[in-house]
Amino acid sequence: MTAQVNAAIARFKQRDPSLQRFFDEAYGYAIYPSVGKGGFWIGGAHGDGAVYEKGRLVGVTSITQITIGPQIGGQAYSEVIFFRDGNALATFEAGNFTFSAQVSAVAATAGAAKNAAWNNGVAVFTAAEGGLMAEATIGGQKFTFTPITH
Repeated sequence: MTAQVNAAIARFKQRDPSLQRFFDEAYGYAIYPSVGKGGFWIGGAHGDGAVYEKGRLVGVTSITQITIGPQIGGQAYSEVIFFRDGNALATFEAGNFTFSAQVSAVAATAGAAKNAAWNNGVAVFTAAEGGLMAEATIGGQKFTFTPITH
């Protein structure tokens, strides 16, 4: 998975060089190189990723999302969640981390990260890989974390 993670990080930085600021400032981050999403009225998404603390791999993670509402199609995207401090990362690692419809991610495009801010110690960016999906849905993302023993 390391090669996919490195490629996803490179894609994020290529699309928006100002994202480097978050990689530099963050205590840790979770990155999902490829999340597949699809639906027809009821939809879902899933992807696997890696969690880093102070630049060191500390665990693996998965993302799952269920959505209900008008939607049709499929797409793939990458997602990175930055944790500003140890408390935000610890909340994620404890399994108490869920995104609701009220949390928004910033699309990684040139300059987008320049004006992005931390929200409760977290910043989220996504980058579409391909596909097309039309949707007007509500739903949350749920995450799992499994530590790696060194």
